[in-house]
Amino acid sequence: MGAPDFSSLCLLGCDFSSSPSKRKPIVVARGVLHKGSVQLKELLPFETLSTFQKFLQQPAPHNLQCVGGFDLPFGLPRAWVEAMQWPTTWPECMDRYVAHSRDELRQLFKSFCDARPVGSKFAHRKTDGPAGASPSMKWVNPPVAWMMHAGVPLLREAGWTLPGLQEGRADCVALEAYPGLLAREIVGHRSYKSDDKQKQTSERWVARKDILHALDLAQTRLGLRLKLTASQHDLLLADASGDSLDAVLCMVQAAWAATQQATAETAGQSACYGLPPFDPLEGWILSA
Repeated sequence: MGAPDFSSLCLLGCDFSSSPSKRKPIVVARGVLHKGSVQLKELLPFETLSTFQKFLQQPAPHNLQCVGGFDLPFGLPRAWVEAMQWPTTWPECMDRYVAHSRDELRQLFKSFCDARPVGSKFAHRKTDGPAGASPSMKWVNPPVAWMMHAGVPLLREAGWTLPGLQEGRADCVALEAYPGLLAREIVGHRSYKSDDKQKQTSERWVARKDILHALDLAQTRLGLRLKLTASQHDLLLADASGDSLDAVLCMVQAAWAATQQATAETAGQSACYGLPPFDPLEGWILSA
């Protein structure tokens, strides 16, 4: 039985923003997988949601299959959805979610949290614990609820397949990624990024360097080596916001998912990009 062939695979990693701008664009890392190494090809900035939407709607280049890791939640906590008496099927739940304005959602989230005891204000998805992720209903610090509100409709409208949630184009597969999960494996709870210039310290620079060094040596449980040119390495190190590095971390997670899928298919087994059985309302974070 031969090894899986990844020559027709395009990898994407997306550091998403619900309000992109010239100062803080959406960043997409594009790369390829070859002999256990993930090679970064380019970083693509998108300063508006409309330009990012056009990118998603394009066919995959050169008849390749795109597998992308996107740093935004794909689903709401079941406990919150049931408390709201919303539909408990994912497409209908997302339709209801995006039909509300952010102000309306903020009020719904706040009313729910206000009625709950201190220490368990938010409802969580089952994936949040093992991933160490913020609840997807959180509207501040970080506002992941708005990222889902802005990002999931773009993926749905572009017809991407979201395994376990939405069947779509065979050439474009979107998976929920979380760069903090992979970064924490390497540097623990040391911070490696900040949008605040006052907090862009040498300690955070060292943490980014440690992350890149570990990825270069494939020293994570994903077992993949990240190959960068010297200029790419310097760019990721210099970007103190961490947005470029986060996009690359998402790309490495997408590469791991692609290897899990291909290995299972080669062995004649059913597979879902390394995802465990999960609640089809909530979704699941890659490699959690």
